Order: sequence, then structure tokens, then C-alpha cells
Amino acid sequence: LKKKKIDRFRSACSRREEAGGASGAPGAAGAAAAAEGSEAGNGDRDGYDGKCVFCRIARREEPGTALLPCEDEDLVCFRDIKPGAPHHYLVVPVKHMGNCKTLKSEHIPLVRRMMEVGKAVLQKNNFNDLNDVRMGFHWPPFCSIAHLHLHVLAPASQLGFLSRIYYRINSYWFITVSATQLSFTFVGFHL
Repeated sequence: LKKKKIDRFRSACSRREEAGGASGAPGAAGAAAAAEGSEAGNGDRDGYDGKCVFCRIARREEPGTALLPCEDEDLVCFRDIKPGAPHHYLVVPVKHMGNCKTLKSEHIPLVRRMMEVGKAVLQKNNFNDLNDVRMGFHWPPFCSIAHLHLHVLAPASQLGFLSRIYYRINSYWFITVSATQLSFTFVGFHL
């Protein structure tokens, strides 16, 4: 009887880890893949990964997340669940794509479109001072979801103490996307 209980417990633990744990956070394998920006979990041929919460949000499979109006059919935008500013949105490609570590120069048009969507959402929400906006990506292992997502925060001048650290311009953990020259600054070198 004791052996059966142990086997059921182990089976439940492995299923829970595969599903992302009780909190929805990635399991050990998912966290390692996110940290490395590896191909693991990059979805199937149609660009969908059922284990990825952002893929499910993009396909409207997460009823608790409201999508904001977006004019680009390849992108979705929604509010961050832990906002670091009065306006904190995430712009996410519909098709699964690895974290920012996988970005290459051919992805510049995608990032440019992500920025345009972010700016449009800010303006639709009555925020027009685009000089007081911070946009960027968290560098692995500081990103919790291994699906590319652009943070759009405004007004940047009103970031709290912790948010100023967490979304610090061109730090080792947050890569700022410059709206003027669209360069990705990766700790001292540009893409």
C-alpha cells in the first residue's frame, strides 16, 4: 500500500512539472529552456506550443486575459499581470518564438512592428507622451516565459523603486529597445 502511494505521488509530481507546476510557472525543464533560449518548447510547425501561456493567450484560450485592440494580425497585446507602471502592456507574436536571445537582424521588422503596436495601444489608452516610455525585453534567465514579449511601460518617469531596477535601461537583465534607432543593446554591443 505504501509503495502504491509513493508511485502515485511520483506520477502526480512528474505530471505537475510537465504541466508547469501549480503556479503556472515553467517546470525545471521549461526554466532551463527559457534561460538558454533553446529550441526546446518552440512549438510545432504552425508556431503553437500548448504548454506556453503566451501561445494560449494569443489563441484566446486563456479567458482571464483580455486582448487589447491590435491592428497587426501577427501580434497580440495585453496588460501585464504584475504591472510595473500605470500603463504596462506586453506585445507578443501570435506564433511561438523563443526569447530575445534568439533575435537576429532579420527580426528587426518584427520588433519594429511590436514597438508600433505598443505605441498605438498607449495612445488608445490616452497616453501620448511617447518620450516617457520604456520598451524592452528581459534577457535570460531573467525572463519567466520563453516566448518573445516586448514590455511597454509608461510613464517611465513614474516607475516605482523596484520597477526602476527591474526595468533598468540596458542592464544585464533588461534590454531596452530604442524607438529612435531601433538598436538592441546587449551589454555593450549592438545587433
